[in-house]
Amino acid sequence: MRQIQHYVDGSSMAGTSDRFGDVFNPNTGEVQARVCLATAAELDAAVQVAAKAQIGWAATNPQRRARVMFDFKRLVEGRMDGLAEILSSEHGKVIADSKGDIQRGLEVIEFACGIPHILKGEYTEGAGPGIDVYSMRQPLGVCAGITPFNFPGMIPMWMFGIAIAVGNSFILKPSERDPTLPVRLAELLMEAGAPAGVLNVVHGDKVAVDAILHHPLIRAVSFVGSSDIASYVYATGAANGKRVQAMGGAKNHGVILPDADLDQAVKDLIGAAYGSAGERCMALPVVVPVGEKTAVALREKLLTEIDTLRIGVSTDASAHYGPVVSAAHKARIENYIQMGVDEGAELVVDGRGFTLQGYENGFFVGPTLFDHVKPEMKTYQEEIFGPVLQIVRAETFEEALRLPSEHPYGNGVAIFTRNGRAAREFASRVNVGMVGINVPIPVPVAYHTFGGWKRSAFGDTNQHGVEGVKFYTKVKTITARWPEGSVEDSAFVIPTMK
Repeated sequence: MRQIQHYVDGSSMAGTSDRFGDVFNPNTGEVQARVCLATAAELDAAVQVAAKAQIGWAATNPQRRARVMFDFKRLVEGRMDGLAEILSSEHGKVIADSKGDIQRGLEVIEFACGIPHILKGEYTEGAGPGIDVYSMRQPLGVCAGITPFNFPGMIPMWMFGIAIAVGNSFILKPSERDPTLPVRLAELLMEAGAPAGVLNVVHGDKVAVDAILHHPLIRAVSFVGSSDIASYVYATGAANGKRVQAMGGAKNHGVILPDADLDQAVKDLIGAAYGSAGERCMALPVVVPVGEKTAVALREKLLTEIDTLRIGVSTDASAHYGPVVSAAHKARIENYIQMGVDEGAELVVDGRGFTLQGYENGFFVGPTLFDHVKPEMKTYQEEIFGPVLQIVRAETFEEALRLPSEHPYGNGVAIFTRNGRAAREFASRVNVGMVGINVPIPVPVAYHTFGGWKRSAFGDTNQHGVEGVKFYTKVKTITARWPEGSVEDSAFVIPTMK
């Protein structure tokens, strides 16, 4: 059986722990590979390599680092079809969705190609008599990223693209559920001209995570995953003196005002709720129609669209979505569906028990729809992370505004309306980090920044964009004077601008 190894110092490195994780084909339910799970010693070996490589890489001028990013982008684009097939074979999302996963990561690489401009510091001539002040951004050293299963292409590139472009080296600990694509990306970065050791991939579980959080040479850690683990990563990393950005879970709402283009809104909702089998932190698993008339019309149109959904294997070009990532995750989603029934929500469409002919052991869950969901229900409060859409009815705009604002998660929200004033007020007042106005999945473009509020994010700095550059760099400020007098004229007081 194929064994997925670590990638350290520019080459594959066999694991020594004798611990492995199974990598499934979600379409068939079969184990297709085993991935090495690292020890703390193996993680340390990778960090030592990264620390050594970082010295020379940081001394490389920003334009040459940018050229590596340009070449990496070109290589990934040229191999898009094969990379998407690798991603789909381990995650289960359909090929088109896998290409979108990789493309959104490449958009951050495109942003990183402009790093020479972005790293330019500030300069003040004549801040005092004969005194100039200037600043520069310098890399931190060795940084690390811990990434989730649902975007094995995009999120690693969000992290290492910026971190490496500014002059750091990087340790990537991808999800052990779909680890092959991250290794392939590291290989392509080496092919693009990055020195060996600048990007290293170490597979693992909690042992590897804890080794990252406690390692004294790792200066910064970026994490995306569940909120409970994000909280742990943030607290543990910060306690060990690290800079940490930890993105957690979500329960994004789509608010439908009575004046919305309902046909377009429903099509957007179907894609946002059921695309990628709902395994997105920016999915819209909750829809909030305002007013009874809106709710009735919305439900009718949703049922019509759900009937047209095609669930298939990840290679089926006509499928809207494929299987979920594992049998355990399928069971978790179906348990939440039963919990919703037990809590008293109306189960309008039940996706449990869905099977695909010829793939009866695949991890498929059909589209599920609940109506009359109440805010106090556990299924509303918690993230299901599957193809489950919940209707929570609101009587007024104010009630619809309160629902996402008071929810424990605050990642994203969308409002559908033709009323510019209502949209503007909603965007200003809602207590959520990312807002879409007639945009169902409001993931910002790469030169802006990604990050939620409340239990959706821990730390003060967001992913990618200028915020990402700030996260992976430190500012040094220099105050310079070149006096004409002798050394004896030096003063032993703090200089002022008088």
